Amino acid sequence: MKFLSAAEVDAALDDLALIARLEALFRAGCEMPPRHHHPIKAPLGPGSAEALLLLMPAWTSASSLPDVAPRIGVKIVTVFPDNGRRALPSIYGQYLLLDGTTGQTLAVLDGTMLTKRRTACASGLASRYLSRPDCSRLLMIGTGALAPQLIRVHAKVRPIREVAIWGRTPSHAETLAAELALSLPEVLGRPVAVRAVADRRAAIAEADIVSCATLSKAPLVEGAWLHEGQHLDLVGAYTPEMRESDDRAAGRARVYVDTRTGALKEAGDIVQPLANCTIDEDDIVADLFELARGQQTGRLPGDTTTITLFKSVGAALEDLEAAELAVGA
Repeated sequence: MKFLSAAEVDAALDDLALIARLEALFRAGCEMPPRHHHPIKAPLGPGSAEALLLLMPAWTSASSLPDVAPRIGVKIVTVFPDNGRRALPSIYGQYLLLDGTTGQTLAVLDGTMLTKRRTACASGLASRYLSRPDCSRLLMIGTGALAPQLIRVHAKVRPIREVAIWGRTPSHAETLAAELALSLPEVLGRPVAVRAVADRRAAIAEADIVSCATLSKAPLVEGAWLHEGQHLDLVGAYTPEMRESDDRAAGRARVYVDTRTGALKEAGDIVQPLANCTIDEDDIVADLFELARGQQTGRLPGDTTTITLFKSVGAALEDLEAAELAVGA
């Protein structure tokens, strides 16, 4: 049995290889029950915040992937909001990978790094279908752990030459920009200008791709600010009460999601405009299953005017494929 730390998971995963593997599994499909949410009341005693246990299982079979050994995987995530009192992270995650024919444990992997890497690559896969091939300017809204992952993957998928970073705390955006200005050109093998920006509206107007990874409960991207040909990548705001874009953004764009089941239940950027009838379910053009299988189309060749919106909430399929790639399965 293998044990892979966060650093080992990070070193084992190649972005473009993972994008290709995700596309293949979205095309083939796998068993993916709804994620399990189990509240844990007052873990520190009366008055403490409710904690959460999340379980995300998925498995493949010989019938769905005849040339690949079946695998079973489950991600176990705990969310303890009061951990900050003890100088601990509020979220921990581990991933368990099993042999699909015997149930034998194959590996235990750091689930936090696995989630970061697969989430960014899911956005990269969506961008291949939905963004213009000539996109060269990226705006990253958010400065958390996902931001550098998303920036790197978008810049590998499209010929990004300019990266702007906006954050609620300007010093965080400046620090991240300084770090990436040194590391990103080396990773990509080409010049990339990286800078922090203070004017979010102006930065959105200049960008070809706008990627958001925040915990916002109020829109950060307004539909009135978008221009023809843009691609909007919404990765944060993972509950119905949270959102990163307003109703007009959803109304102006062709809307795509990673999975219909997850987006319709959990994504505030989808749930809220559906609830107020800005859009209806038929306005969700496709999910990644349908795009990978060619059942629906993304951006057509030569289309420079359509605004596309991709909403990601995460799928257990993505964790399973990332884990398999990390352990060399």
